[in-house]
Amino acid sequence: MIFDPMYFLWIAPAVLLGMWAQFRIRTTYAQAQRMGAPLSGAAAARHILDSAGLNNVDIEQMPGHLSDHYDPRAKVLRLSPEVYQNRTLASVGIAAHEAGHAIQHAHGYAPLVVRNAAVPLAGFGSNAGFILLIIGAIMNLPPLILLGIGLFAVVVVFQVVNLPVEFNASSRAKAQLVGLGIVNDQELTYVNKVLNAAALTYVAATLQAILTLLYYVTRFGSRN
Repeated sequence: MIFDPMYFLWIAPAVLLGMWAQFRIRTTYAQAQRMGAPLSGAAAARHILDSAGLNNVDIEQMPGHLSDHYDPRAKVLRLSPEVYQNRTLASVGIAAHEAGHAIQHAHGYAPLVVRNAAVPLAGFGSNAGFILLIIGAIMNLPPLILLGIGLFAVVVVFQVVNLPVEFNASSRAKAQLVGLGIVNDQELTYVNKVLNAAALTYVAATLQAILTLLYYVTRFGSRN
C-alpha cells in the first residue's frame, strides 16, 4: 500500500504546497531576522503575557531551530535560542504567536480545548489506523479496514480543528505586538510574512490528511 503510485498522486497537491510553505518560511524568516526589533523574543513574549495577566506562565529557552511551542500542561513557553535571544522582527513575531496560544489556553478558547483533548487520540489514530488498514487489506477483513479508516479520520478532525487555533494565535500575536508598541504597522508587514508562511504548513498538513483519508476510502472502502 505504501508503494502504491496512486497514493503519491493523491497527495501530490499537499506535498507541493508543503514544499512551497517550507521555502516561504526559510525566505521570510531569513528576511525578518535581518530586521531589528526593540525587544528580544523572550522579552516580547514576557511583555505580552504580563499584559494579559499571565504572570504565572514561564518562558524557557530550549535547543533546536524553530522548535518554539507552548506547553499547556506545564504552562511554559519554550523558545528556540534564536527566537529567545534575538531582537528581530522574526523573533518577536514567533514568540508572540506562542504567547497567543497561552492566552487562548487561559481564556478557554474552544478549538484549543478540543485540539488538546484530541492530541493523544490523533497520535494513536495515525499509527494504529495505518496498521489496521494493512492487516485488514492483507487478510481481507473489511471490519479492520473500516476501523483503520475511522481511526485515521480522527487525525483529519484534529488537523481541521488545529487550523483555527493557529490562525487565531497569529491574529492575537499581531494585535498584541501593535497594541503594546513592540512593532509599528510597517514592521508588522514582515511579521505577517513569517506567520503567514508558517500557517501554510498547517494548511498543507491538513490537506494531506484529508487527501490521504480520501485515498483510503477510495482504495479500500469498496472491500466492505
